Amino acid sequence: MTFGDRMRVVQPWLSLVVRLAMAGILIFAAIPKVQDIPQSIIAVRAYRLLPEAIVPFVGTVLPFLEIALALWLLVGLWTRWAAGAWLLMMAGFTFGVIWAWSQGLSIDCGCFGGGGEVEEGTANYTGHLLERAGFIALGLYLFVWPRSRFSLDAWLAPQPVIEDNDPVDAVSSPEGP
Repeated sequence: MTFGDRMRVVQPWLSLVVRLAMAGILIFAAIPKVQDIPQSIIAVRAYRLLPEAIVPFVGTVLPFLEIALALWLLVGLWTRWAAGAWLLMMAGFTFGVIWAWSQGLSIDCGCFGGGGEVEEGTANYTGHLLERAGFIALGLYLFVWPRSRFSLDAWLAPQPVIEDNDPVDAVSSPEGP
């Protein structure tokens, strides 16, 4: 069995694991925010990045968007689009952390609840950025290889069976390898 053959077998399972991990991260991030919307608003405000007029809206809506995206990933519907939405969210969160750090703010990102201003010198921007880099890697993997097991995508548009002597290349599928 060649590497390509093994990858065709393993890749949908890896994508399933990545897809479910991303959904779990989003749920884990959203639940504390949903349980304490005022604190979620405080966390958004601490970045001093958005106009005050929209801070309450963003702080209130963000956890529900995270839950919606988590559900989208859980069922595996339009997985490449979901990975793209994840990447946009991670880009926004990464920009926010870099912004806060560059402005000399001392905040907890509030990514998994809590958040807001913290004692000078206790903000862990390097840790947050490394975490975001890992999350971006997950999103990039799923964006490139969205085909996964147990997904609505697979049910709605099953991949053709490729025989060893079939000239059709599995890589040419619109969902990637």
